[in-house]
Amino acid sequence: QLREVAREFLKKHCPSSVPRRVLEAGGTHDPALWAAMAGLGWTGAAIPEAYGGAGMGRLAVCVLAEEVGRALAPVPFSSSVYLATEALLLYGSEAQRRDLLPRLAEGSLIGTFALAEGPGPFEPSRLRARVEAGRLFGAKAAVPDGGAADFCITAVQAGGAEVSLYLVDLGAAGVSRRAITGIDPSRGHAALGFEGAAAESLPGAIGPGAIRALVDRAACMMAFEQLGIAQAALEMARDYALSRFAFGRPIGSFQAIKHKLADIYVAVELARSNAYWGAWALDTDAAELGLAAATARIAAGDAGWIATKENIQTHGGMGYTWQLDCHLYYRRARLLALTLGGSREWKRRLIAELRAGRAAA
Repeated sequence: QLREVAREFLKKHCPSSVPRRVLEAGGTHDPALWAAMAGLGWTGAAIPEAYGGAGMGRLAVCVLAEEVGRALAPVPFSSSVYLATEALLLYGSEAQRRDLLPRLAEGSLIGTFALAEGPGPFEPSRLRARVEAGRLFGAKAAVPDGGAADFCITAVQAGGAEVSLYLVDLGAAGVSRRAITGIDPSRGHAALGFEGAAAESLPGAIGPGAIRALVDRAACMMAFEQLGIAQAALEMARDYALSRFAFGRPIGSFQAIKHKLADIYVAVELARSNAYWGAWALDTDAAELGLAAATARIAAGDAGWIATKENIQTHGGMGYTWQLDCHLYYRRARLLALTLGGSREWKRRLIAELRAGRAAA
């Protein structure tokens, strides 16, 4: 029922003209759509009722994420819900939760997570951001929704392999932002600079394992958003193949097109199965969460790649044009495939999880 309501809402309020408008105008997101989603309780789906949320749980977030992806909604849903909200639920103090979670739930506050300081996989020893006497110094590169967010949770070097998480008001003194144009401008990114900005520690986040747990949880939810994109691209390619005629017959009747669509379908269904496993591990806080997150993330990234790429190919020469929506799906799929780390990093993580499981057995 939640899926049906979400899909109908987004069909009405987020046709392809909405992300296209944000992309062409160079905005950070669609504030009206974000407010409407917040009014339906989506932004507070995982937040307990005691903190002003809907208390629907993380499985509800997974359902909503798939529809957000399907509609290419230009909103900071992943940054604010999968990452900032999740970080506060996992590691925030009671005072921080009572202050921020109700405002995140009502959509009046947007949060994000700032980790990367440059290209390459996350390594605690590579972090240069530091906190001295409650003041943050350093820089973060390509922060998702960094231009729209009101605050960020940022990873800070705490000595050796130790990492701490700090809460920073992005509107405060000592914070600078610079917009970055990525492959999908309908989802804004920004480089953040910190020169003595006030920073407040999240007391529950201790060590690099805290970062890993947060990213794993976000990866499970993001896999559903990627799944929604892949499914929509598959349906778009199928519909065009059935309606486009060549040599007196639908192009979907030709073997080459059939094989394309079959390959997309297999990739999407594999991604769906692995995303469901990730959702189960997330909801139950299973010991297999790390393995499930890596598997879901890799499968969803592969499905998004093949579905959006072959959707363009199925549309032929028209598929490359600005007027068609094919490139909107391709852009979003490629963007999300790099958010939270690229495919190579997640494959390394998958191998490490499998080796650890074998050693434990």
